[in-house]
Amino acid sequence: MTTPVRAAVLTGFRQPLSIQSFPDPPTLAPGEALVTVEVAGICGTDVHLWLGQLPIPLPNILGHETAGRIERLGPNLTGDSIKDWRGTPLQIGDRVTWATSIVCGECYYCRTKNQPTRCLTRKAYGISYCASDAPHLRGGYAEKILLRAGTSIFRIPDAVSSFSLIGAGCALTTAIHGMERAPIEWGDTVLVQGTGPVGLASIAVAKASGASQIVAIGGPRHRLDLALAFGASDVIDIAELPDVPARRAKVFELLGPHGADQAIECVGHPEAVNEGIELVRDGGQFLVLGQYANAGNIDFNPHIITRKQLRVIGSWGFEPRHVDRAIRLLEQNEALRDQFAREITHRFPLIEADTALATAKSWAGGKVVILPNAEVKSL
Repeated sequence: MTTPVRAAVLTGFRQPLSIQSFPDPPTLAPGEALVTVEVAGICGTDVHLWLGQLPIPLPNILGHETAGRIERLGPNLTGDSIKDWRGTPLQIGDRVTWATSIVCGECYYCRTKNQPTRCLTRKAYGISYCASDAPHLRGGYAEKILLRAGTSIFRIPDAVSSFSLIGAGCALTTAIHGMERAPIEWGDTVLVQGTGPVGLASIAVAKASGASQIVAIGGPRHRLDLALAFGASDVIDIAELPDVPARRAKVFELLGPHGADQAIECVGHPEAVNEGIELVRDGGQFLVLGQYANAGNIDFNPHIITRKQLRVIGSWGFEPRHVDRAIRLLEQNEALRDQFAREITHRFPLIEADTALATAKSWAGGKVVILPNAEVKSL
């Protein structure tokens, strides 16, 4: 007889998460993997989901930043060993992570336009699945997660701790995808709006891409200190400079009279877009990464784009290859691994998942994670 699997479930928007039990899958279909969850990160998107700012089915087991160990593997019809996305054979007990989404590979965006993040049937763990529907376990805020056949699984290298990986979370893959769409040239000056996880990851990627100077706007103070640790040259505290004109003057003082070669919006508040496009030099580019949820509209003057000859680029999610690049970046950069691990300031057991979510919403510290299985000792 199998033991029920506990999960923290979102049953209503802006309502407390509830701890519920679901059946442990008795059998696995070909290509499936059952993973014991070691660490589940709380992403800013999870807060938006809890607030009801994105349409998702309810009830829902949230959690799309997850690492764990393989407990069981479904049969492989080819007769070969089951392998991860990189071609590495997978075994019971391997520490793994996976790309959040599965796409169809056949629709207009997947096949014709090579835009798989806009797949018409894309489904994401911790977002797209109703917990009432079998097999239920499709989110990271749970003791176990059942991965569908076709999931892009990655065996985590020994050099990369689960805390480093989840400290980076989907923010790192999001930043890598975004700056692939809006590349930074060697020596560029960069402005990053926001010092949350996506902002910090964008600073790290911009630094690795050869940016000569990075200015970050954000707060509170402890997150500005993190921005400096991740590679920002200078920071601007919104508490000290609450007025947009004052922040604008400071940016031009730090970056020079022309402004930034590239600005990266990582705030999530629509008004940040109006502020950011004015801080980019003529002929520069503005990357919008933070507007993942529908936080409302703004008045906007498109003349600015024409007059300044701006390139304005949006980026949505990421692909498995960006997960691969993120893992390789962490594997090759010990200092960055340590920095992302230190970004985790709050760790909660599964029964305190609701408190964990509230802590992430309050910006009381750095990264917040859930440890669903008390027996996990070494990460």
